[in-house]
Amino acid sequence: MATRSKRLSRRLRTLLLFTAVCVLLFVVVDDIVMPRYVQLGQTIRVPNVVGKTLDEALQILAAHGLEGKKSDVKPDRHFPEGTVILQNPPAEAEVKSGRGVYLTVSGGEVLIAVPGLRGKTIRDATFTLERYGLALGSLRYETSDEYPQGTIIDQEIGEGTRVSAGRAINVIVSMGKSGERVQVPDLLRKSYMEAERLIVQAGLQIGNVTYQLNADLLPNTIIDQYPRPGEFVLPGQAIDLFVARKGDRPQY
Repeated sequence: MATRSKRLSRRLRTLLLFTAVCVLLFVVVDDIVMPRYVQLGQTIRVPNVVGKTLDEALQILAAHGLEGKKSDVKPDRHFPEGTVILQNPPAEAEVKSGRGVYLTVSGGEVLIAVPGLRGKTIRDATFTLERYGLALGSLRYETSDEYPQGTIIDQEIGEGTRVSAGRAINVIVSMGKSGERVQVPDLLRKSYMEAERLIVQAGLQIGNVTYQLNADLLPNTIIDQYPRPGEFVLPGQAIDLFVARKGDRPQY
């Protein structure tokens, strides 16, 4: 009798174990295997995450069944640092579920350290700034006992300050010692650009520019000037120019 009871108990345990295994298999197939099988071959439209922060982009992609992956960091002046500037595959592409989407992230704008310009001539300062991707801005003239005429005394943006590419740097230029006089260069029949260069090189400034009709000279040629060539004037003196033009409007 006891032996028979033990056999029934063993069969019951076996039945219960078999039932538990069947239930477990059903759950695995129903919750894991079947969803993956059903999704096999389905495609997903990739959402646009450009302009989103990296964290936001990863969350959006995950919500669409995709895997966002940071692939590169590149400087970019249009997107703040840490935002997505490029994605691959691109937005609206049809891809399989679980596909990786590679994200290029902005490292921010590249800033340029302003070079030192004190003591340089205007020509040298122009070339130096151009090499750094910057530009020479406006010129202001002051007398100086320390810096020779035509050299830079100071700069509006200090050396080492980091600025955006293409930024114009305004400078103060020495007119030489107080009371010194300079000779006015001969600008007649020179182009406006050449006249401007000679005026600045002499430590002078361009004054009033008057355009006059002239059929004999090329447009933008200097017809006359005041003060006259060879006269001696104070540094920073304005030189008025009379420039040839054709037609009804000045030619630049």
